[in-house]
Amino acid sequence: MSDQKIKGSIIKSRLEFVRNEFGDEGLNKIMDSLPEEDQKILGRLVAVAWVDFAVGKRLDDAIVKEVGGGSTRFFERLGEASAEVNLSTLHSAFLAPGDPKAFLAKAPQIYRLYYDVGWREYEATGEREGVLTTHEAETYSKTDCLTVVGWYRKALEMCGAKNVRIVEEECRAAGGSVCKYRVTWA
Repeated sequence: MSDQKIKGSIIKSRLEFVRNEFGDEGLNKIMDSLPEEDQKILGRLVAVAWVDFAVGKRLDDAIVKEVGGGSTRFFERLGEASAEVNLSTLHSAFLAPGDPKAFLAKAPQIYRLYYDVGWREYEATGEREGVLTTHEAETYSKTDCLTVVGWYRKALEMCGAKNVRIVEEECRAAGGSVCKYRVTWA
């Protein structure tokens, strides 16, 4: 894997979600399963710091194995929780109450907050639909994509969208050239 970095806030959200869902026991089980160097990095993690994507990927794999029952669907819920926390506080200025399209138009700026390589765009394809596409990310994982799905679904609900549906139509982790998400809402 390359040396792409993600914001510490992404990883902190995962750790907080695990603690809320599985308590300190679940979090300790995950941490104990990680390499010692990852444990040190995660133990002194700061939300604004950049962290190697590979550390986050190993954490995701440990979550799936140790407490997720082998299911990656857990990460959609994690994404929702992350959006609720981050968009209620630190990044609340990105919300566009009553205007989901305006929120989605901010996808490029939001992406740059969390990832240091690649870019994301939004293209409106109808009155209540569009496509989010992530380009040129050097590292990727199915769990990260599921987190993105959950994050955007919750964010759109926070903007007032109803019956939000997000389907990943193409995924780098599954051999695609981009990660492409079709978004619809009522």
